[in-house]
Amino acid sequence: MEPHYRRVLLKLSGEALGGEEGSGLAPDRLEALARELAEARALGVELALVVGGGNILRGASARGIDRVRADYMGMLATLINALALEDALRRVGVPVRVLSALRVEGVGEPYHRERALEHLSAGRILILACGTGNPFFTTDTAATLRALEIGAQILFKATKVDGVYDDDPLRNPRARKYDYLSYEEVLARGLKVMDATAITLAREHGLPVRVFNMLKSGQIKRALQGENIGTLVGGEKA
Repeated sequence: MEPHYRRVLLKLSGEALGGEEGSGLAPDRLEALARELAEARALGVELALVVGGGNILRGASARGIDRVRADYMGMLATLINALALEDALRRVGVPVRVLSALRVEGVGEPYHRERALEHLSAGRILILACGTGNPFFTTDTAATLRALEIGAQILFKATKVDGVYDDDPLRNPRARKYDYLSYEEVLARGLKVMDATAITLAREHGLPVRVFNMLKSGQIKRALQGENIGTLVGGEKA
């Protein structure tokens, strides 16, 4: 079956790489994710990833560390995850490159849009680390920015639940899942899809966002084939 999209950016939380508690790095999670990404690439899709760092570092500024310094620490945590995921992908035979918004010699290339496009065209999976390289911007905003820069048709946001709800479904069994939301509804209702900066940026440029459960096997492939899984924000209703 032909993929519905040709170029996609996937935003992963750091917790998706962690164990049951969502912390550290779990080899089985890394291997399973690498195999799913290999299947996605085999469809002929050009794929870039932005991964968070919450499994390595969370709440540094809340512990009294200066906010700017804490944000740079968080960026470096995303680089740790990027290198772990790069290793997992190489183990399953997938060509991959890490591009970092912060210059860290010897472990990844500096991010440059034209170089990113070259890697995608050559069939390599991109892992884009260190956010935007600036404090005060989340990895959600970085993912939206990079998706626009590389001309992605859609942004996939992988989470621990199967879409966007009006309440936390892990705490409230009566929480209602949305199949579709406009950007305006997300902002007006204060729904925790992505931060307001990321949603506003997506709205301004008409970038659709699909939110789905990363922990279920085969979800990436289903989303790439255009199945109406999770919740679609913006774009056209299925």
